[in-house]
Amino acid sequence: MKELSLLITVNPEIRFGKPCIQGTRISVGDILGWLSAGMSTKEIIEDYPELQEVHIRAALAFAANRDKITKVFIHEAVA
Repeated sequence: MKELSLLITVNPEIRFGKPCIQGTRISVGDILGWLSAGMSTKEIIEDYPELQEVHIRAALAFAANRDKITKVFIHEAVA
C-alpha cells in the first residue's frame, strides 16, 4: 500500500487539489468513474497510455484507504 500511495499526489495547483496520478492530471476520481462505468483496465490504458496497471491499482487502494479512515459524526439536536 505504501508504495502505491507514492503514485498519488495532491497539489492545489493541479485539478484544484484532487488526488491525481503522479505526473498526470488524471485524478483518482476519473479512474474510479471509468471503472464504475464498466471500462476495463485494458481499455483505460489504451485510452490513456500514460497510465499503467499499477496506477489503477494505486487509485483503488487510495480510495479504499480513504473509505477506511472516513468517520461519520452524527449531531443530535438538543431539545
